[in-house]
Amino acid sequence: MTPAILFITVFAVLFGLAIGSFLNVVAYRVPAGIPLTRESRCPQCDTGIRWWQNVPVVSWLALRGRCASCGQRISLRYPIIEALTAVLFALVALGLMLPHPTPGMLTDAGFWGILVTLAVFAGLSVALTLIDLDVKRLPDAIVLPGWGAIVVLLLVTTLVAHLDWWPFLRALIGGAALFLFYCLIRLISPRGMGGGDVKLAGLVGTVLGWFGWGALAFGAFAAFLLGGIFGGILLLTGRAKRRSAIPFGPWIIAGAWVGIVVGEPIGRWYLGLMS
Repeated sequence: MTPAILFITVFAVLFGLAIGSFLNVVAYRVPAGIPLTRESRCPQCDTGIRWWQNVPVVSWLALRGRCASCGQRISLRYPIIEALTAVLFALVALGLMLPHPTPGMLTDAGFWGILVTLAVFAGLSVALTLIDLDVKRLPDAIVLPGWGAIVVLLLVTTLVAHLDWWPFLRALIGGAALFLFYCLIRLISPRGMGGGDVKLAGLVGTVLGWFGWGALAFGAFAAFLLGGIFGGILLLTGRAKRRSAIPFGPWIIAGAWVGIVVGEPIGRWYLGLMS
């Protein structure tokens, strides 16, 4: 591993830990309508949490998973989400660097633009997955600004790095196409698809479209495949019934990451078979 790759990976881990701590706050406060700017306090004794008690993962371990003031247990979910976000950020960085490492990577505007875009998408993925699992909805307050941020980041990357305009245009087409496809599903089966899923599909389609048609097609397909497998397991084990509400947002997101990672290679392989 070169010094540049090591530096960026370590930076991604540390930044991911900090973002993971913030995502825990977002996942709890946004659905509850609590301002993100409010001081962090223990929900049991209402004592303010000091900065040294809020260091990702480390503070939870040092305090043995309890509030420093009242001894109330702090959920294990907090350090898990912080560590998971750090791992996701590191994997995003390594996934961009390892296939094509170059000496000028640290000064490549295109590389940094895509890295930041995928880091933002990773953060949105974690927050929206947690919220959908917790309250079975995807707040517009996160999905819509997140979609806008992705579009702006891709536009700025294209301009600053002097990239070809086609990937950006393809991203817009992908976002619109997946949004309209989910709109059609919602019109046909309103009970089977939520409005938040439709908007999330537009965001996901924008990201997938940037990487290619193969990524878009396979990412969209993977969402239904993974969601269907999970739903089938729940039905077979008796943990859900046919009319049970199962959050689909996490599977839209999971399918997107599958599409980003393997969509284009699988698309090229399939086209090779057809030809």
